[in-house]
Amino acid sequence: RILKMVNKDKLKLLDDYKRKISKALSHLRYSYEKIKKLPTDAHQLDEEGMETWEGFSARFSRVSDLFMTKYLRVAVAKDDPAFEGSFRDILDRAEKLGLIDSADTWFAIRELRNMTAHDYTEEELSKYFNRLLELVPILFNLETN
Repeated sequence: RILKMVNKDKLKLLDDYKRKISKALSHLRYSYEKIKKLPTDAHQLDEEGMETWEGFSARFSRVSDLFMTKYLRVAVAKDDPAFEGSFRDILDRAEKLGLIDSADTWFAIRELRNMTAHDYTEEELSKYFNRLLELVPILFNLETN
């Protein structure tokens, strides 16, 4: 579907995704301000704290999904309408086009996003929270790009 679109349509779609990403980043930043005050140690969290972390995690996933599975896919197709490839291929191509700094980093973000559907021990959850904090600045940098 994306491959058949003309570049004008792709530019409009990219602008639409930029607006959606900007709004999603605003929500993520709001949640980030709340979790900054919370421990990452799941043992120390009450229900409200856990809910706040879960909201942050969901918003992290939303921003990363919008950017990687929507925006980058269209941007790569705009550059090369005949391009076909896996998700990893899209990230590699986006890196070559200068749309992202590191395909490996964005692949790690994708893997982290995929982890949200799993059950965790409290130790694993604490590691997950710390990894979210480690990678969220990369998402926030989307605002300046």
